[in-house]
Amino acid sequence: MAILQASLQPPPQTDEGLRNFFLSMYNHTAGGLGVSALVAYLVYSTGFYSAIFSGGLFMWLVFLAPLGMILYYSFKGQDWDLPALRSFYYAFTAVMGLSLSSILAIYSATSIVEAFLTTGLTFGFASLYGYTTKKDLSGWGSLLLVGLVGIIIASVLNIFLASSVFGLVISIVGIVIFLGLTAYDTQQARDIYYETGDSRYGIKFALNLYLNFINLFQMILSLTGYSSNTD
Repeated sequence: MAILQASLQPPPQTDEGLRNFFLSMYNHTAGGLGVSALVAYLVYSTGFYSAIFSGGLFMWLVFLAPLGMILYYSFKGQDWDLPALRSFYYAFTAVMGLSLSSILAIYSATSIVEAFLTTGLTFGFASLYGYTTKKDLSGWGSLLLVGLVGIIIASVLNIFLASSVFGLVISIVGIVIFLGLTAYDTQQARDIYYETGDSRYGIKFALNLYLNFINLFQMILSLTGYSSNTD
């Protein structure tokens, strides 16, 4: 019986490898958030923010650049080696920082910090759940994708409607969706590591978790944040 139990345990090197894989993934996620925060702060504090968001073509380039980079990565980046993935990831998070600088002008510093801490706690809980649960979350994928598309469409529609009630619903549903995506992506990262052992997925899933965190943060901030004029 002892021999049988021992044979059912994963090999120590696999556990160590998984630990290193997740450490790398979370470090890159945190690193990307740090890059975005630094760029956003520098853009806002130097006044470059005004040049970006004064209107015109440059503003739209800043807003649409991350989407263009993600589309390019989706088509071209799947076979990149680790240095190329790393370079793309940090370039992407820097570009994201340009558009995120608008948050510093809209919301108070206190509400930004509060929303960030709330995001960190809920994000951490969701990721921990995805890592530790024995429940198969693969079935969540299609449902979460549909929800994500719905949130994007609803958000675009609300640009024209400018409905505060509709915006509130979008934020609440969005929080649920991005927490679900965080748990789902964490479990997928674990499973894919066991299947492939490919360290490149540490960067690939760091990008997923980074996007989940940023979107979750924005949803929470829109729900709980208040204007910088009141700080």
